[in-house]
Parts: sequence; C-alpha cells; structure tokens
Amino acid sequence: MKIAVPLENDSGLDAPICEHFGRAPYFAIITVRDEEAEVGIFKNPAVEHSAGMIPEMLAGYGVNKVIATRMGEKAKAFFKQFGIEVVTGVTGTLKDVIEMINEK
Repeated sequence: MKIAVPLENDSGLDAPICEHFGRAPYFAIITVRDEEAEVGIFKNPAVEHSAGMIPEMLAGYGVNKVIATRMGEKAKAFFKQFGIEVVTGVTGTLKDVIEMINEK
C-alpha cells in the first residue's frame, strides 16, 4: 500500500502535515510492506495546478490512500475517480501518521 501525506516542509518525520492539501509544498509517500514503512519526501511540482492534477500525479506514483487534515469535495471526487481512498481530519507530523498506520 502507498499512502500520500501533504507536508509543510521536508524535515523528515518531524514535518508537519500541511493543512491546505492543494498548496502543500511537499508530499510524503509512505510505502507499507509487511508492517514496515518506507518513507520518501518530494517537492510538490504542482503547487500551482489545475483541478485534478494532484490526484492524477499521485495516482501515477501508485498511491492507494491519501491522509490529510482537510480537502475539498471536488478534490475528493477526483481521488475517487482514481480509486484512491481519502482520509481527512488528521493533524500532527509525519511521524504521527506513521504511528497511526502502525496501530492498525
């Protein structure tokens, strides 16, 4: 499973989740295999984007789920078209997200 998380910066596990999904300067992709999490952080090339561009980009990375603080209904609909699950209402840091994933 691959999970994308919008981030404020690229400070690793201490990076805070970006509250404005569409304008996140960075994204983390967490790849979960056999209860092990591998994390990659990259600069968002689509900070200035058209509707649907970020969901399409993340689908291209093989993302299955997005975890965010909040997201508009239009963006959620685009993710649904790509078969990507959206979980909102999550705050904290990238480390908090990984701990949440490991608890499940």
